[in-house]
Order: sequence, then structure tokens, then C-alpha cells
Amino acid sequence: MNDNESGPVTIIIGRVWRRKGGESEGVHVMLVAPDDDSAVRIALEALAKEGYAEAELDQIGEMQDEPDDEPHLSAYQGALEGEVSIVTFNEDD
Repeated sequence: MNDNESGPVTIIIGRVWRRKGGESEGVHVMLVAPDDDSAVRIALEALAKEGYAEAELDQIGEMQDEPDDEPHLSAYQGALEGEVSIVTFNEDD
């Protein structure tokens, strides 16, 4: 893939809930989007499509380097290929 064909991978960090009032999970969403507003809209649509009832997005930024460890490495590669990659985790971790 040529660097001129797509922008950097955007990462959005927050929390999600499968049902309102339920237990929350931490979430990292990785995708390529033309701007922050589009990235947030696309991320929220993807989370809703995956069955999340609520989302609270706290931070957004561009990834500077490829992650070293899974599952973030696969998510990063997926984002470069045009996917919206969602990584959830227990917030106590």
C-alpha cells in the first residue's frame, strides 16, 4: 500500500456498554478517516452495528507507530486495510 493512498490510523479510546446501565468495557477503535469528526461518526456506527447500546469516547489521536502486541497489531493492520477495528477489554486490566 502506498502512503499517499490513505491517511494515518486514528485511534479512539473510550468505554462501551452492551446495555444501558450494564457493565462497561474499555474500547480502542482503530480506523482510517479523513478527519476527526468522520472518525467519531464511523466509530459510533461500527459500535452500534456490533450491538453496543452506549459509548463514551474520551480521546482521539493518530497512531505514530505500529503496535507491538496483539490484539492491537491485528487491529492496526485491519484499519490500514479499510476496516473499523474494535478492541474491547476489562477496564480493570
